Amino acid sequence: MDYYVTPLQNLIEEFEKLPGIGSKTARRLAYHIVNLPKEKTDKFAKAIIEAKSKIKYCSVCQNFSEDELCPLCQSEQRDRSVICVVESPKDVLQMEKTNEFKGLYHVLHGAISPMENIGPDDIKIKELMGRIATGEVKEIIMATNPNLEGETTAMYISKLAKPFGVKVTRIAHGIPVGGELEFADEVTLSKALQWRVEL
Repeated sequence: MDYYVTPLQNLIEEFEKLPGIGSKTARRLAYHIVNLPKEKTDKFAKAIIEAKSKIKYCSVCQNFSEDELCPLCQSEQRDRSVICVVESPKDVLQMEKTNEFKGLYHVLHGAISPMENIGPDDIKIKELMGRIATGEVKEIIMATNPNLEGETTAMYISKLAKPFGVKVTRIAHGIPVGGELEFADEVTLSKALQWRVEL
């Protein structure tokens, strides 16, 4: 027995395809959208269509951009000798929130994952190597996720970059600020010890 009219069921199914959205949340979102005034749903639909049609990859760093170059790559204030390598455009935003990093970025759009049939040619490593080959880059900071795929990707890129004489560093991993040791797992504690710094 069908509980929903077909358009509502279709909307629920589309929401369920989004990451982190379960069936209850999908239903709640679908009902919310259906109950909105038409002007608001039109605006919402237009925003999705515009985002999909206007956003492209920056020709240098592969981050999202409306233009050939993203605002960070266009900026004269950024240090072009240092590149922070991240897995996704979301990671650029997180790094920028720190106000600590003043170099440029490179977005891989994924990580090497043999289990998911994602190899080096499936992510933006070739584009990164093209940037390194110019000789302008002095350091690469690997800021891939601290999981098996992220570590594999970091090690792979490190091996490719070393012959160019580029310094390859890795962001530290360990106990979060405000965290307590008793709640940290063994792997996190191990990483915290490996990446310790002198005070």
